[in-house]
Amino acid sequence: MRQAVGSRAAWLGLILLGLAGCTSPGMAPVDERSPAHRTVKSEGARPATPQIAPSTNGLHTVQRGDTLYAIAFANGLDYREIAIWNQLESADRILVGQVLRLTPPAGAVEIKPLDDEPAPSARPLTDPPVLREPLAQLLTYSDANWAQVSGARPATPPAPVAASPTPAAPVQATAPPAPSSAASSASASVDTWLWPVDGTLIGRFGAAGGKGIDIAGARNTPVRAVAAGKVVYSGSGLRGYGRLLIIKHAGEFLSAYAHNETILVKEGDMVTAGQKIALMGDSDADRVKLHFEIRRYGKPLDPLTYLPERS
Repeated sequence: MRQAVGSRAAWLGLILLGLAGCTSPGMAPVDERSPAHRTVKSEGARPATPQIAPSTNGLHTVQRGDTLYAIAFANGLDYREIAIWNQLESADRILVGQVLRLTPPAGAVEIKPLDDEPAPSARPLTDPPVLREPLAQLLTYSDANWAQVSGARPATPPAPVAASPTPAAPVQATAPPAPSSAASSASASVDTWLWPVDGTLIGRFGAAGGKGIDIAGARNTPVRAVAAGKVVYSGSGLRGYGRLLIIKHAGEFLSAYAHNETILVKEGDMVTAGQKIALMGDSDADRVKLHFEIRRYGKPLDPLTYLPERS
């Protein structure tokens, strides 16, 4: 009996010793690893959308991640047009490997939504813009180009052909109608020439190959016609002359006025001697000046032999 009691006490002691070990305040060791060895798995992560390059042949092969909107944006198109051109049932459904055309098929009509168009606005009617200069090709200087813009005859006038004698025509009983004042002034002989502008003579005929004279002055000084005549050219088509004005006078004379700031007459106008025809400037020139020429049959002449002497 005493032996049985001792065995039972020993068995209870072992049980208590095991419970004491389980309730020890010490923490069990944990195997910690460096963060470099950890594997992080992102739930729901998607691959990056590839960069779409503009098409060079009017076609696009659908890649994984492409959308119709991105394809349209990369090619500067409306996604609705691409859907129509490719007969897509839905703009949200395209397949990898599918080849999409980016140009309308033959006979297709481009569709633009009304909300993309700007709303019309009421504006008062205005006069059309006025062309300050005729639009023309800029020509390099040559005698042929000068003749082209001025309508001048060849430098050497044709020799008169001797006519066979014919009986005198009977005298008209009625006098011919009197010509208009503008026409008569243009056809009359040039007896008096006027200076084209007030200023200082800074370049003479023949100096450094000059085909006229140069007169310096203030910007917007009035430039006047040296004799009555008809404007045959007004523009900037001859290189080196800037805004150029050419007037044809009686006896096949031409007067030319270059480097103007503003031209006040137009081709076809009849002008009188001393009429203001332009304003002095520096167009296509290194300073404000008037380059003035007199020509006959296209040949340059020294203007100082025709203009009156100045004191």
